[in-house]
Amino acid sequence: MTRWGRALGAAMAALTMIVGLALPALADARVVLLYGDSVLAGLGLSEADGFMGQMQAAMDKAGLDAKLVNASVSGDTSADGLARLEWTLGTPADAVILGLGANDMLQGLPPAETRANLEAMLSGIDALDVPVLLLGMKANRGLGPDYVADFDAIYPALAAEHGALLDPFYLEGVALDPGLNQADGLHPNAKGVAVIVARLLPLVQQLLAEAG
Repeated sequence: MTRWGRALGAAMAALTMIVGLALPALADARVVLLYGDSVLAGLGLSEADGFMGQMQAAMDKAGLDAKLVNASVSGDTSADGLARLEWTLGTPADAVILGLGANDMLQGLPPAETRANLEAMLSGIDALDVPVLLLGMKANRGLGPDYVADFDAIYPALAAEHGALLDPFYLEGVALDPGLNQADGLHPNAKGVAVIVARLLPLVQQLLAEAG
């Protein structure tokens, strides 16, 4: 065998050993899929300051044996999320945090369409027997009482129908607070994300308990 061949063989052996050590660790860790829009994607923030970074740090500190995988896309509506759900769920997950619908509301899309899309997504996840934490959203009050009533009712109703965990309004205490949002007034800054993570952590703990 040539010197190059011996070196290649040694490298392959080392790689095999590393993979063999890594795979059991990955197999043991539960996977929680983040499936949302810009807030869960961490728009405008560093990896550490974004939702995934701060929630993973909080989970690690709490001793939760699970890893977040972020499949969130900034700007996604519920229709966008539904369109890519089947492909995304091709990667196995033990639990899902679903946070879509805000962009529907910001675009003034009919609440009935948002509900139908979220309903289809929850049904798709239910088929995999995977627990869900549904992150609720509330409508801008300027959209009128009828729109507000129809939109705000979506998340509690769907959570009840599908047995999902629910945070009724995951921007509670952060929305409209200049000190907790970025300059656009829509996306939480690092401090705002910290408020959200602190409130959601007990629900994430419950979600993981349901995941087994």
